Amino acid sequence: MAQTDLLVQMDEELKASGEELFDSLGMNLSTAISVFVSQSVRLGKIPFEISLNMPNAETLEAMEEVEQWEKNPESIGKTYTDIGEMFKELLS
Repeated sequence: MAQTDLLVQMDEELKASGEELFDSLGMNLSTAISVFVSQSVRLGKIPFEISLNMPNAETLEAMEEVEQWEKNPESIGKTYTDIGEMFKELLS
């Protein structure tokens, strides 16, 4: 198969980190880029999700906890409608 050149510009640190990662996986940066393009062509899309507002693991866990509380409010424990009552009980 005929080969062609591809010029890609990227941050030096990103390139170095990528080379280190791909080397540990047994390939060079050029091969990794070829794998990415091959997967993209095979799937007809970028082979991973790209999004703007992806919550991190801690946020996802907190969101799940709130959903569980909404389904089962008793699981929260005792709730208060009066902050004075809450502090009185906490300090006693």
